[in-house]
Amino acid sequence: MSTDSTDRADEQAPGDDDAVRAATVQRLERAMGTLGTAAVARMESRLSWFRRMSAEDRSWVGLVAQSGVAAFVEWFKNPARGKPAITVEVFGTAPRELTRSVTLQQTVDMIRVVIDVVENQVDELAAPGGEQQLREAVLHYTREVAFSSAKVYARAAEARGAWDARLEALVVDALLHGDREEGLETWGAALGWSRTPVLALAGSLGEADSESTLEDLRSAARRAGHDVLAGVQGERVIAVIGISEKLGGDSAVLAAAEPLAGLFGPGPVVVGPAVGDLRVANHSVRAAVNGLRAAVAWPDAPRPVRAEDLLPERALEGDTAARRQLVEEVYRPLRNAGSPLLDTLSVYLEHASSLESTARMLFVHPNTVRYRLSRIAELTGHVPADGRGSFVLRIAITLGRISEREP
Repeated sequence: MSTDSTDRADEQAPGDDDAVRAATVQRLERAMGTLGTAAVARMESRLSWFRRMSAEDRSWVGLVAQSGVAAFVEWFKNPARGKPAITVEVFGTAPRELTRSVTLQQTVDMIRVVIDVVENQVDELAAPGGEQQLREAVLHYTREVAFSSAKVYARAAEARGAWDARLEALVVDALLHGDREEGLETWGAALGWSRTPVLALAGSLGEADSESTLEDLRSAARRAGHDVLAGVQGERVIAVIGISEKLGGDSAVLAAAEPLAGLFGPGPVVVGPAVGDLRVANHSVRAAVNGLRAAVAWPDAPRPVRAEDLLPERALEGDTAARRQLVEEVYRPLRNAGSPLLDTLSVYLEHASSLESTARMLFVHPNTVRYRLSRIAELTGHVPADGRGSFVLRIAITLGRISEREP
């Protein structure tokens, strides 16, 4: 071939490419409906999760597939447009709720199916001489779809995370103040809450960043199989835990709380009592928060410490629920058991826990005192000879006697 003829071929090449592209576009436009239908049919045959979707969600996915094909044809027709606006032209056709029904991995699977359908028909769809041109365009468009998919899901995850954090803060605030109990079950369901029983933990924030502390608590609790809500109230961190079914029995409360205690700031961490479900979790939250306020009076308290182990401190601090619990669970069983037990305990505490002095004051044998003290421990769960036990019993007796003078 001469140099002149080569130059003429080069001059004609751009025009030839445009002509081939235009012919391919015409074929694509005629096949758009068929391609979308074929893509959905291929999804039904190859993707089991797609078959399990609701009819409404499948229709939205089909619409996205059709929009994807149409957007590709429009972009292929005008290569000078640059990058395709996939987020708007393709994903903009479906509601945001679809990102909750279809995961990112499932979206990638769908894209592969649609691309396979197009690639398998390149020879029929492309005009003569345009096969390579169409393949390269499909590959380029596929890459843009993949990037746009990641962006859509990243934004959805970010929005979902922000919404969850706001809702968590609302639930924690409602539990603390007890003014919206009727909506807790609905809010909990929105956050995926399902586990029971429920307990609360309260501790200080310290110098740590609140967001990182909350995220660490959520991650650790979820790794352990618990449901979790966490929020910051001033300098306090409050976490509400739905205990994993792996834990059971009387030790479940501390077994769930102990691994999380180290994620709070310095100072005491108080565990509220386990309750039946999220609707009544405010009782556990209030006990934990009141216990945290009163825990300063027991410097040697374990960490974490149960709110029920802080009943005397909470009662002295003004917690009416703690006062009532001490009276009902400690004082009244002693009073109902008869005067010998209550009188023996009163004398025993007044005489520095001395068996002999108590026996002399009551005109009984020391063994009788020992027996009565063991009965007191059985009834109340607190050992009179123990320093902590004697403190709890003394406060309970005092509050019980006061309560009997109150109307």
